[in-house]
Amino acid sequence: MTGQRLDGKVALITGATGGLGTATAELFAREGARIVITDVAEGPLRALAHRIEARGVEVVAARLDVSSAREWDEAITVVRDRFGTLDVLVNLAGILDWPGIEETREEAWDRVIDVNQKGTWLGMKAAMPLLRASGNASVINTSSVLGLVGSGAAAAYQASKGAVRLLSKTAAVEYAREGVRINSVHPGVIATPMIQELLDDQGDQQPDIQRTPMRRPGRADEIAPAILFLACDDSSFVTGSELVVDGGLTAH
Repeated sequence: MTGQRLDGKVALITGATGGLGTATAELFAREGARIVITDVAEGPLRALAHRIEARGVEVVAARLDVSSAREWDEAITVVRDRFGTLDVLVNLAGILDWPGIEETREEAWDRVIDVNQKGTWLGMKAAMPLLRASGNASVINTSSVLGLVGSGAAAAYQASKGAVRLLSKTAAVEYAREGVRINSVHPGVIATPMIQELLDDQGDQQPDIQRTPMRRPGRADEIAPAILFLACDDSSFVTGSELVVDGGLTAH
């Protein structure tokens, strides 16, 4: 292992089989964490667990639909039974819907809000007793640059990510004196499976890439270190903040 910034800590990561989730889980493993990885994609989840375990890291895989309070309770029971503690919660699970206001279907709106917004709240709600008991815990909620600025599209996604931003802030205030720090991460255009089809179709001419001063999409391994910073004790006086990793997209 290269570093040990999470030595002795237990971390739960949702959406672990996505691009950001996998990069984060692998980085946390290298930094000494014991890890609970969760997702709805059970096959890829088991494969990821095997890869991490092969490095001598203690890892548990658990199916989790983040929009289900019951499944969150089951996942936290797994954490409690296996490790007895939880120090880091990374809410990475999310889905994207592109249509704007008039074209968004009600069922699509509900699903995006259920996963991105409600799922983040349910995760904090279910995990908070263990996080408080840790006495030195960190929650990292995944928002987006589209939780900061408008795009004229992706109405449900933008609404959900804006909500995650302020949900993180109010939770940070609520738990600031209980040993739990809560922050949000705001990636820009990142080359992950979620938007790979769009990138393949539009390439560097994709409008958000054109608006990005670096003129390229980011990589998952450029977001994971930001999450690591918020998870470890290097950020011990950081709570209620937004860490934007967007190649300058929101700088102008």
